[in-house]
Amino acid sequence: MDIGTRWKAYEYRWAMESEWSSAMRMIWRTFLKYEGKDYSQEGIRHFFDFITDDKLFVMFLKGEYQLMVALDGGHIIGAGSIRNRNQLSLLFVEEAYHHMGVGSTMLRKLCDYLKTEAGEQSMFVQAAPYAVDFYRKHGFRMIRSEMDVAGIRVTPMEKRF
Repeated sequence: MDIGTRWKAYEYRWAMESEWSSAMRMIWRTFLKYEGKDYSQEGIRHFFDFITDDKLFVMFLKGEYQLMVALDGGHIIGAGSIRNRNQLSLLFVEEAYHHMGVGSTMLRKLCDYLKTEAGEQSMFVQAAPYAVDFYRKHGFRMIRSEMDVAGIRVTPMEKRF
């Protein structure tokens, strides 16, 4: 891949209803590749149940679980969501697009949205072990040490705006 392709501009926007399933499939594939190895079978099952729960989709439809997507020519290459007013959830980038600024751009856009449109003063995330360094590089600080939630290892982190 040449440098022009590597740093091309991707489309970032709020997801449409028809994109939900594709986004969740990309999240599941990426989770298994990068995070699943750090979790117990219980944690993997809990994560799968979370992203396939119809209640989550209904929350999305009601605007209570906002999902932003990154697209390359209509193909979903990244996703990230906001829940509980200021909690980042499910920030994932398709493997072929890692280290190309997709996750960083999406995180910046979600932070900007929370700060300027939602009037929030911070963003909270329960970071997976794989993502802790990524969030640190983007100004998040650990607010508690790593903990296990239903077999899923997370480190609570926060970024103040």
